[in-house]
Amino acid sequence: MRTRPPLKRSRLALLTAGAATLAVTTALVLPQSAGAAETAPVGFGAGTTGGGSATAVTVTTLAAFKTAVTGDTAKIVKVSGLISLSGQVDIGSNTTVLGVGSASGFTGGGLRLKKVTNVVVRNLNISKPVAPADGITVQASTKVWIDHNAFSSDRDHDKDYYDGLVDITHASDYVTVSWNTFKDHYKGSLVGHSDSNASEDTGHLRVTYHHNWFNNVNSRIPSLRFGTGHFYDNYVVGADTAVHSRMGAQMLVENNVFRSTSVAVTTNRDSDVDGYANLTGNDLGGAATEISQVGTFTKPPYSYTAEPASTVVASVTSGAGTGKL
Repeated sequence: MRTRPPLKRSRLALLTAGAATLAVTTALVLPQSAGAAETAPVGFGAGTTGGGSATAVTVTTLAAFKTAVTGDTAKIVKVSGLISLSGQVDIGSNTTVLGVGSASGFTGGGLRLKKVTNVVVRNLNISKPVAPADGITVQASTKVWIDHNAFSSDRDHDKDYYDGLVDITHASDYVTVSWNTFKDHYKGSLVGHSDSNASEDTGHLRVTYHHNWFNNVNSRIPSLRFGTGHFYDNYVVGADTAVHSRMGAQMLVENNVFRSTSVAVTTNRDSDVDGYANLTGNDLGGAATEISQVGTFTKPPYSYTAEPASTVVASVTSGAGTGKL
């Protein structure tokens, strides 16, 4: 039997180096991995730490949860099981709220962050927030990270029976909403609650949405007044109107995928003053756009890596929601 002669050292070195180079190159071009959830927020909410390294407390009842999240000292509160509530529970500053496993959280109401700072909410199921409660309300608050949660209701009721899933209002600022699922709802995420609130909201309401999955959500994906929004690498299915920029808001809409959606982005509905939008790298999937004003917000003031629209569906459907941390 003939045997292959041994490779010369120079040829062996070249092949080894080539294999190493290929491995490095492959690692560099992989999209943002759903399997490696961020340990810190990317986007306008960067720097939010919540309870930091505080000792975690696990709660299983609404009464215990209300007690645990009160006050502004650093704290980590783990929620074990699905807790029913009506209305909303106020969360103190410097708090991390974290669901245990993939099925813990709240139903019937939600959480309110009012005049607080430095709050992280992760891995919670929040469902059916009966109006006037939102799933999460962020009001007059700063430095917020809402990550890897599952928000849902149903569309069996009138559109006003439930309120918003995540609403960000009253000059709130520096917020990141990432890797969440939003499902079966009419009014997804409102940023800026009123056309008449310019004096409070102008210069604030800076929000990043990335790697979220909006499935059968009718509108407000998001609806943004006055503020600055970066919407990238999200997957939107089954919307009537998705991204809505109004009242002079600036939106950068980057590398998203839209399916079964009528209008992917609009700047000219429902308000007396239009908004602004820049679109780049999106897969509209046949959806229309209504861009009356192209804005000046083209480069966010933070570091991030946007994966191409071609990989967004795979990343988001495998990585968004609970049970992925």
